[in-house]
Amino acid sequence: MGEKRLKAEKLLLLSVKIAVGASLAIYIAEYLRLENAASAGIITLLSVLTTKWGTLKLSLLRIVTFLATAAGCWLIFRYVQGDWIGFGILLFFMVILCELTGLRNTLSVNAVIATHILTARDFSIGFFLNEFLLVLIGVSLAFLLNLFQGNRSHKKVMIENMRYTEQQLQEILERVAVYLREKNTEGSIWADIGRLEEKLKIFIEQAYEYQNNTWHFHPAYYIDYFEMRRKQYSILHNLHYEIKKIRNMPDQAEVVADYICYLKKHVTEMNDPKEQIEDLHKILEDMEQARLPKSWEEFEGKAKVYHIMMDLEEFLICKKRFVESLDEKKLRIYWNKEKKLSH
Repeated sequence: MGEKRLKAEKLLLLSVKIAVGASLAIYIAEYLRLENAASAGIITLLSVLTTKWGTLKLSLLRIVTFLATAAGCWLIFRYVQGDWIGFGILLFFMVILCELTGLRNTLSVNAVIATHILTARDFSIGFFLNEFLLVLIGVSLAFLLNLFQGNRSHKKVMIENMRYTEQQLQEILERVAVYLREKNTEGSIWADIGRLEEKLKIFIEQAYEYQNNTWHFHPAYYIDYFEMRRKQYSILHNLHYEIKKIRNMPDQAEVVADYICYLKKHVTEMNDPKEQIEDLHKILEDMEQARLPKSWEEFEGKAKVYHIMMDLEEFLICKKRFVESLDEKKLRIYWNKEKKLSH
C-alpha cells in the first residue's frame, strides 16, 4: 500500500509541477514580450521530468549548450541555402556532439531553439538574447518547482521497505532451518528468494531517486543498506544449491539449524553482528574437533554443512562491512549513536 500511495503522490505532484510551471513560464515570457513564448513552457516541461540534482545539472548544461547551438545556427543557416538542408546539417553535428559528450538530454531544447532561428532567419544579438531568455525562464522554473519532491512520504516508504526486507530474510532463514532439520518445507523457499530479488531492485532504484532529490549526501545510507541486503540475498541464493546437494543430513545440521534460528532474530537494521560472528566461529571450532566421518557420504554431508556455515559467515560479514562504513554523521542521524559505539 505504501508504494502505491507514493506512486500516486508522485504522479499528482509531477502533474501539478508541469501544469503550473509550464503555464507560469509562458506567462513570464509573454510579460517580457518575448517571441515564441510558448516554448518557455515546453522547456519547463522537459526539465521538470528529472530529479532535483538532475534538474540543476541539466539546467546548467542547457544554458552552456545553448551557446553552441546559437553558434552553429549562425554558421550554418547564414550560408546554407534551403531550410531543410541547413536544419539537417545542424542536427547532424548536434547529435554527434551530444553523444560524444553524454549530453543527449539537452538535444530536444536545442532543437526547439534551432527551429526558432531557422524560421525567423534573424541572427541579431537581440533575437539570440530572446532565445536565451526562453531557456533561462524554462530551466529556472523547473529548478524551483523541483525543490518540492515529497521526500517525507518517500522516506517513510523506504523505511517500510527496510522492515519488509528484514522480515523476508528472517522468514527465509527460518525455512532454511526447518529444511535442515526435516528436509521438507511447505511451499518453496527459493520462490520467496526470487520475489525478494525483484523487490530489492525496486527498493534500490527508489533509494537512488531519494538521494537525487535531496541536497544532503547522507541519504546514500539507504542505497548502501539495500545494496548490503542484495548481497545477503545472493548468499542465501547460493545456500539453495548447497542444501539441495545434501543427500543425507549429518548430525551437525541440527546445530546449524539452531544457529540459523538464533541468527534470524538479529537480522535487523541496527544490529552490529560481531556477537553472531563470534558465536559462528565457536560452532566451527566445535565442528573441527568432532570425530572424523566414517563414510564418504558422512564426509560429504559434513563438508556441505561446513560450507553452509561459511556462507552464513559471509552473510554476517556483509552487515559488518555496512556497519563499519557508517561515518559519525550517519550513525548519529540513523542509529542515534556515536562512532565509537560501532566498534
